[in-house]
Amino acid sequence: MKIGGFVKNSFVDYPAHISSVIFTSGCNMNCWYCHNKQLIPDSQESANLDNILDFITSRKNFLDGVVISGGEPTLQLDLKEVIKKIKSIGLKVKLDTNGSNFEILKDLIDNNLVDFVAMDIKAPVDQYEKITGTNAFNKSIRQCIDLLINGNIDYEFRTTYAPNLTLDDIENLAKDIKGAKKLMLQCCRFDNEKVAYMPHKPSVVQKAVEIASKYVKNVGTRGY
Repeated sequence: MKIGGFVKNSFVDYPAHISSVIFTSGCNMNCWYCHNKQLIPDSQESANLDNILDFITSRKNFLDGVVISGGEPTLQLDLKEVIKKIKSIGLKVKLDTNGSNFEILKDLIDNNLVDFVAMDIKAPVDQYEKITGTNAFNKSIRQCIDLLINGNIDYEFRTTYAPNLTLDDIENLAKDIKGAKKLMLQCCRFDNEKVAYMPHKPSVVQKAVEIASKYVKNVGTRGY
């Protein structure tokens, strides 16, 4: 597994759990606002898996689980084996994913290897290119949405409320996940090259929550 970063203790990455966070290197999308841009190429490797597993084992009585984020973790060929090692320690696993690899996500869920899935919904599914630069994964994204909504695993959908997403976009993406139990609208962060873009005003964010709530059972915000 190519690991681009590791956080020993987090109180925010796994809802209601204390976790360590493994950031994998490499992503198949290129979201313009990504705050982990350095992890998009698969060349960065800054941590050793064996050392991380040793640390997690030593803290297993303090930690509740491990978050595997990225980048896009489902690109890692040994993801399943790494998760098995974490589960053997006795810890829960939360997976962050962009939904581009349906078969891999389904296999992990079918084999009870993940306890929580956080899936990004970048935009209305038919408009992903405006955020990610590609529409190549639309079929998989729709399949992953259905898998989570109709399955038994704990999950949340989350959308970074980018400045170039309109209220109509929020309504359309909420329709794409209609019946979901949870959607979190996250504040968009971007570097100084994007200063022309300003975050949505609080009144617009609140309106977005109201609109999405027509289709999703629980809509919240994060980072505002």
